[in-house]
Amino acid sequence: MRADGPLPTFTRMTQVPYRPLPVDMSDVRYAHGPDSSPREGVPAGETTSFEWRDSAVYPGTSRTVWIHVPAGYDPAEPASVTLFQDGWWYLDPEGDLRGGIVLDNLVHSGQIPYTIGVFVDPGLFEGAAEPKNRNAEYDAFDDRYATFLLTEILPEVARRHPITDDPDRVAVCGGSSGGNCAFTAAWLRPDRFRRVIAFNSSFAQMPEGNPYPELLATTPPKPLRVFLQAAHRDLGWNEPEWNWLAENLKVAAALALAGYDFRLALGDNGHNTGFCGAILPDALRWVWRREPSA
Repeated sequence: MRADGPLPTFTRMTQVPYRPLPVDMSDVRYAHGPDSSPREGVPAGETTSFEWRDSAVYPGTSRTVWIHVPAGYDPAEPASVTLFQDGWWYLDPEGDLRGGIVLDNLVHSGQIPYTIGVFVDPGLFEGAAEPKNRNAEYDAFDDRYATFLLTEILPEVARRHPITDDPDRVAVCGGSSGGNCAFTAAWLRPDRFRRVIAFNSSFAQMPEGNPYPELLATTPPKPLRVFLQAAHRDLGWNEPEWNWLAENLKVAAALALAGYDFRLALGDNGHNTGFCGAILPDALRWVWRREPSA
């Protein structure tokens, strides 16, 4: 379809407040909106945690998992689930992302379906010289992490709270390497995960390179809904290699060309959680919107 004339004037539209674009992008800070702070009249949900030390997928690791259950939980109705990687980063009520507070506000207002948040920290090898297993878990292009969620973490959550087994009601969220992880889990197991939020994904550092532009161009579309966020000043933003911004834009372009139900949000910041935190409520509203995927 060609555009041979002026852009159309729309009589029905969503009006976006004017926000000046920063000239200097070296120190951009995004303010949180009202859904990222406790709101008057919104009851706080309940957060519990457990330690997971018996992983068959990642032997020898331990990690903390938090479960956030917004107020109004009805055990007779299996809940939708959003799985957040780097769990405490996303749950910390004093941090940038404040996932539990956001879920409380959006569930209470009916803007998303009733959703339990599961916040999963990466694994640690306690006492090891290199204890962090985060990159091995999150950057790999294989189904181990998806299997870990499906066979270890979600069954433990389900033992405590009835949750859905409908893949259209399970979202996976993460940032940086956690964005790789979220995308890969849904890509390899769309039978179980169909909603993706990937912030500032580190596609550039996947061990064998970013596979998704080619895969999206050559694989029949999968039933996924994908929210991507990228940053104009992400790592290597003006470099010919290891360019985090460019690799995210390649994935976004491939999703567009393949006809996926996706959205791209670009921030004027670097490789941090500032813009992610500001738009997390919008990302959750978008992936959980009720109309069918494109």
